[in-house]
Amino acid sequence: MTETLPSFEDTTDFDNADRGFLGSLVPGVVKADDGRVIWDNDAYAFLKADCPDTAHPSLWRQGQLSSRQGLYEVTEGIYQVRGLDISNMTLVEGERGVIVIDPLISVETAAAALALYKEHRGERPVTGVIYTHSHGDHFGGVRGVLPHGTEDGVPILAPAGFLEHAVSENVYAGNAMGRRASYMYGVGLPTAPDGQIGVGLGQATSTGTISLIPPTVDITKTGQEETVDGVRIVFQLTPGTEAPAEMNFLFPTHRALCLAENATHNMHNVLTLRGAVVRDSRIWAHYLDEAIEYFHGKYDVGFASHHWPTWGHDNVVAF
Repeated sequence: MTETLPSFEDTTDFDNADRGFLGSLVPGVVKADDGRVIWDNDAYAFLKADCPDTAHPSLWRQGQLSSRQGLYEVTEGIYQVRGLDISNMTLVEGERGVIVIDPLISVETAAAALALYKEHRGERPVTGVIYTHSHGDHFGGVRGVLPHGTEDGVPILAPAGFLEHAVSENVYAGNAMGRRASYMYGVGLPTAPDGQIGVGLGQATSTGTISLIPPTVDITKTGQEETVDGVRIVFQLTPGTEAPAEMNFLFPTHRALCLAENATHNMHNVLTLRGAVVRDSRIWAHYLDEAIEYFHGKYDVGFASHHWPTWGHDNVVAF
C-alpha cells in the first residue's frame, strides 16, 4: 500500500499559523518556583531546518507548525496563546475583563500565557473561565489565571458531566495513564531531530503544577445561551466525542466558532495509547455534522483548543 503524503507546496497552514502574530515569550521557557524547567519551546528550534532522514516528513512539518509560539489575534476581541503547552489558551475580551478558555495543563504555563496576553493587550482581570472538555490539558492551569482568593464571583462554565469525568480520568486512572502517556508522548527521549519531535496536537505536555476549580455553570443542552462579562455565547453539547464531556460554542457578535478538540489539524485518536475512554467515531462524526448545520452562516472563523484557526466560513465547513 502506497502512503499519500500531503502537498508540501501548499503553504496555507503556515500562513494561517502565522496570521495575527503579536509577540512571543522570550525566551520560550517556563520554570516552576524551584527553578525546574517545566516547558521549553525553544528546544524545538531545530525544526527550522529541512527535514532530515531521521524524521517522517509529515511529523516534521506538523512540528514546524505546532512549535510556533506567541500571542495571536483570531479576530477582533479574541486572542490565542499558542506554543506554551500542548494546548492553546484562548482569551475573549469582555466589558470589564477577559474570559479565559482552556487554561492549559500547568499553573505556571497558564500564568505565563496570561502575562504574555497582558503585555500586549493591557491589564485586564479574568472575568470568566470556560473548560471546553474534561481532559487535563484544558483545565489544569486554572490557578495560573485565577489564583486562590480571586475566583469569587467569576463564572466557570463547563459541559455537563465535566467534573465526574475529569476526576475519573485524572485521579482514579491518573497514575496508570500517566505512565502510559510517557510512552505515548516520548517524554524520555531527547528533544532532537532523531528523538522527540512533537506529538501531533502540539510539541509536548508541560510538567508543572496541576489545579482544578469546579465549574459553577453547567452547560446541559444544545442551544443554551449564557452571557459572561457582556459576551453572548451559544453552546452545542457534544458528549462522547473527543471527550466524554465536551462542547462547541459560538460567539455570535464576533462571528467566531470554538470547536474545542472536536476538530484539529491532524487525524485525532479514537483509541489513545495512554488509555483514555475509547471515542465513538460515529457519535463524533454526528456532532461534527450537527455543528456544520447548527451554526451555518453564523461565523467567519473557526478556532480550537489545539493548532491554528481556520478563516472563512466555507473553509471551516471543509475543515
